[in-house]
Amino acid sequence: MTTFVLIPGAGGQAWYWHRVVPRLRFRGHDAVAVDLPSGDEEARLDDYVRTVVQAVPPGSTRAAGGPGLAVVSQSLGGLVAPMVPRPGETGGEWWKATGQGEAMQRFAVEQGRDPDAVDDDTLYFHDVPESVRAEVMRRPFEQTEGPLLDPWPLDEWPDVPTRVVAGREDRLFPLDFTTALARERIGVEPDVVDTGHLVALADPDSLADVLDGYAREVIGA
Repeated sequence: MTTFVLIPGAGGQAWYWHRVVPRLRFRGHDAVAVDLPSGDEEARLDDYVRTVVQAVPPGSTRAAGGPGLAVVSQSLGGLVAPMVPRPGETGGEWWKATGQGEAMQRFAVEQGRDPDAVDDDTLYFHDVPESVRAEVMRRPFEQTEGPLLDPWPLDEWPDVPTRVVAGREDRLFPLDFTTALARERIGVEPDVVDTGHLVALADPDSLADVLDGYAREVIGA
């Protein structure tokens, strides 16, 4: 059994993972989704990290004799895990440094979409079931700039097994963009699922299968 600690993206709601948690448990794992302090104007990156660490169940790491721990982060949550930024790079600097905006517009043109259309339905919810989208719209959304202001704190990428999941139809982080970034910065090839940006909402079964495969490959549980 592996304990998955699930970090949401912008908005910081553990609810983002509500379709994945039961599927991981059905596959024999434990799963803990974390609410981040996304609406707290005073909260910075360290506060987000502290919130995640405090959510980790006691005894869930191999160092403590537990079954193994896997940290999974979505989008903005990748700053917390931490993942993808270079040493000293802030989350705010990441967007320009990586060329995300240009990649997003190129992909829109390739798909025959308006490259200037950046509304939520176009970027995020194009493949999310309508009932799930409706529930998202009913939920309050808050995200301050706090976690984007602090530099990535490590000198180099830690020596831990790392995997990347990319959506083939992700319109915010197009597949070729994510693939190049994963290769350059952490030296891995992404595993591709047939979804857009909100993988856990659009296709939780495929994501749970991928995460279960990681657990069996890397942790052996």
